[in-house]
Amino acid sequence: MNAIKTFCKNNWVGYLFITPWLAGLIGLSAFPMGFSLYLAFTKYDLFSAPKWIGLANFIEMFHDKKYMTSVSVTLKYVFFSVPLALAFALSIALLLNRGIRGLRVYRAIYYVPSLFGGSVAIALLWRQIFGGDGLINGILRSFGQEGMNWIATPSTALYTLVILAVWQFGSSMVIFLAGLKQIPGDLYESATIDGAGRMRQFTSITFPMLTPIIFFNLVMQIIHAFQAFTSAYIVSGGSGGPLNSTLYYTLYLYQKGFAQFEMGYAAAMAWLLLLTIALITSLIFVTSGKWVYYQE
Repeated sequence: MNAIKTFCKNNWVGYLFITPWLAGLIGLSAFPMGFSLYLAFTKYDLFSAPKWIGLANFIEMFHDKKYMTSVSVTLKYVFFSVPLALAFALSIALLLNRGIRGLRVYRAIYYVPSLFGGSVAIALLWRQIFGGDGLINGILRSFGQEGMNWIATPSTALYTLVILAVWQFGSSMVIFLAGLKQIPGDLYESATIDGAGRMRQFTSITFPMLTPIIFFNLVMQIIHAFQAFTSAYIVSGGSGGPLNSTLYYTLYLYQKGFAQFEMGYAAAMAWLLLLTIALITSLIFVTSGKWVYYQE
């Protein structure tokens, strides 16, 4: 006890300076999270006091067909968007790493989609591009092909959002480019002398040396993909249509909490999403020792 008092007495100035941060942590993060965890076990509609119902919200999820559809749509979105975005980002980074002129300009241009890709304006633009009279169909008609309303067709609507996610490759590309700059050039010189071609150099040098960067980008992209919301909300008008083909998990959570006022159910969904992301992230960390290479 005396040691704690001495520590606080000697460091009170530091605590004084971090008081605003502590207030924000407690008031804006810790308390809301704790309260939402409590609401997850209640029936709460924002207009009456929460009523404790135990695990009923979590049990109801597995009998909710629309909830299961949102899980399926989200997993499909993550499965396609994350690998494609990483592959596209790595490809562009490899091209920019060849020492071309105006590298900074190209890097800035390719990074722009990451800044605006998640905005409402871009989602509206995307809806126009893939609409019945949009840019894509205009290009197809110029080649004598009949287009379709890609956004309004259940079989293609989700993949237009996947393309939007892949288009936002800038942040991963910049990180990949930084990783490529750190690979020693003498490794490539030795490989060239030994007769290794570009593909062999990529598989034996570039890819293994980039695995820590791939690991980081993979984790960040998965977390971001599970939290995707704006694109589906704007493109589908908040409905998750057509036929729930773009009903992201977060969009259904929004519908339950802020449209149907089932806030307890929405809180339970949010915590289950948190646990799912934590589980997947943990699995990646556990398996990283088998495929992530550290030079030291």
